[in-house]
Amino acid sequence: MDPLGARSQFVDIQTLPTWQQQLGEGGGDPDPDLDLSDSLQGFPSPFPFRPDINRKIILFCGDVALLNCTAIVNTSNESLSDKNPVSDGVHRLAGPELRDELFKLKGCRTGEAKLTKGFSLAARFIVHTVGPKYKAKYRTAAESSLFSCYRNTMQLAAEQSMASVGLCVVSTAKRGYPLEDATHIAFRTVRRFLENHGNNLEAVVFAVSDSEESVYRKLLPLYYPRSEEEEKVSLPFIPADIGNTEGEPVVPERQIRIAEKPGTLEDDSEEESLRSDLGQVGNHAFARMEGDVDKQRKQILQGQMSEAAILKQHQRNYGRWLCRARAEDLSDVAALKALYQTGVDMCGRTVMVLVGRNIPVTLIDIEKALLYFIHVMDHITVKEYVMVYFHTLTGEHNHLDSDFLKNLYDIVDAKL
Repeated sequence: MDPLGARSQFVDIQTLPTWQQQLGEGGGDPDPDLDLSDSLQGFPSPFPFRPDINRKIILFCGDVALLNCTAIVNTSNESLSDKNPVSDGVHRLAGPELRDELFKLKGCRTGEAKLTKGFSLAARFIVHTVGPKYKAKYRTAAESSLFSCYRNTMQLAAEQSMASVGLCVVSTAKRGYPLEDATHIAFRTVRRFLENHGNNLEAVVFAVSDSEESVYRKLLPLYYPRSEEEEKVSLPFIPADIGNTEGEPVVPERQIRIAEKPGTLEDDSEEESLRSDLGQVGNHAFARMEGDVDKQRKQILQGQMSEAAILKQHQRNYGRWLCRARAEDLSDVAALKALYQTGVDMCGRTVMVLVGRNIPVTLIDIEKALLYFIHVMDHITVKEYVMVYFHTLTGEHNHLDSDFLKNLYDIVDAKL
């Protein structure tokens, strides 16, 4: 406890400016040289200007353990004994009682969140969560785990009727998660939670270190634009994969649909219901067993294959491309920001934008670019979509061959 009359070391979040109040201070605005707002003005942003949400967001450069809010977040390992700058600061200020309390929790799985008292902290509670260890080969799993960290933290805050929560950077450098990629997931997850479930939350504080602040300031306008103009300018920089309505990464092949009480007939239209149930038989992956693949390929060459068999051959070919795309590190192509999702058109179709000037065809591996585009388009092509190609400001070094687009269409369109 601070001596009487001494200035408290803790920071009252009520004294910190909100993200909306920081409009005009600069620092981290998107590169004006890449402003495509005039070209994209017809496409709505998936993260529109919401001043009510922006007034809840605070960016704080400092130790999360110093925040005087309802709860703060501590990032740790599975045994809740990790030694990192965030965790060390929390333990130092909370006191030895915290370590004893953590021992009773018997660890925490990756992606989960567990609650303890704040003890000597100004915060009443501490939410402990475990971020994933990042490997490019298992990027999808890491993204899902990191989403769970933030989602479960926010869920705990809502369930405990917390007014404010201080979020640290969950996945530390020790775990190898690229800071910019992790920040995208953090921002979109919190944004979607505030949109859907955040009525009772008054403040969410992103606590960062000096080295992390520039990335947070750069990406905040993408998910929390402070004006309609900032929304337009930020639109080209939003990643193609923005997750589902909760911000969760979408993996279509993991989506399983289970009918409620299959085979039971509860209404008068028994015959119709039975036909509907039997219509599902044979549609799952196990039932679609293939014949002799070599024989099918020979029949294709001889022009003897049916349309259904040709479609299966296309789907098998697509599966091979997709497996390669998931196995390779495509972060260098993703950094080009050449392909992204902007929203939907008047017919409700997803709109994908391809920016030609962002693809240096003479410098990159075009096959890797194709793999990345297939990976991004995988969850888009399950429904109708529209692709818009911007040819503006392209030159010899970034003029995309039309064969590339045709090849991309031929591969992904086989899914429909």
